[in-house]
Amino acid sequence: MTDPALATGRRRLRYGLAALYAFIGIVHLAATDAMLPLMPGWVLAPRLVILVTGLCEIAGAIGLLTRQFRRAAAIGLALYAVCVYPANLKHAFAHVHIDGIPDSWWYHGPRLAFQPVFVWAALWAGGLIDWPFRRRGRLFGAGAKTSGDAPPPGGVVPRDRPATIQEP
Repeated sequence: MTDPALATGRRRLRYGLAALYAFIGIVHLAATDAMLPLMPGWVLAPRLVILVTGLCEIAGAIGLLTRQFRRAAAIGLALYAVCVYPANLKHAFAHVHIDGIPDSWWYHGPRLAFQPVFVWAALWAGGLIDWPFRRRGRLFGAGAKTSGDAPPPGGVVPRDRPATIQEP
């Protein structure tokens, strides 16, 4: 993929994730009580946790759209995707019924399988990782080098060779 194509794909994914997480955050705030049965028993103050995660999803969505907070938002949303996995497992294996959400493996199977994809998507959209689209010599983010890349004289990357994909 070319750099402009990568930048466009990253930007589109960022907008899509921002819309998705904003929507899910609003649902967490509007339907808090409906989500209480999903919470594992070991979670303290489950209602508060649902409300806080809703606020975090909205903050993460906004952060993804800002250059200043994009990386922090991406890390937060990736961690969020990991942290909600126990609730997703409980929903699937305990057959917890929530109105408006299917209770079948046609829903739960893909949802559980794609949770790692959401972790990757947040990190890639936030510019923290380039995998699997990395250019030769780049592994993670700005200017990372593999053992096969010798640093240029003086260890400075020339201005005509950007360290990362420039995005709006």
